[in-house]
Amino acid sequence: MIKVDGGFDKADDYIAEHVTAGDLVITSDVPLASRIVERGATGLSNRGEVFDSRNIADKLSTRNLMQELRSGGAVSGGPPPFGESEKRDFANALDRLVSKLATGPG
Repeated sequence: MIKVDGGFDKADDYIAEHVTAGDLVITSDVPLASRIVERGATGLSNRGEVFDSRNIADKLSTRNLMQELRSGGAVSGGPPPFGESEKRDFANALDRLVSKLATGPG
């Protein structure tokens, strides 16, 4: 366990600064996912959504658009409730990614 100073995004900053290519970061924070992908890592949300170099630009654009719509009152609410299918999706994606990352590039 690593303790970081308190403050806005301090933990994210630490993760983004210390992640290396080939690492897997579990996060639902799309801006953090973007930062780790820039360094060659892969992200995985708690719902099984993979963040990688092929999709992070689209995911970040969608996140930013939704944030603007929510702040303008055009959209309310958040993600659907977390249930058994989300747990299964996460476990399956984690298994695939760990296997892929363990075998290396290619």
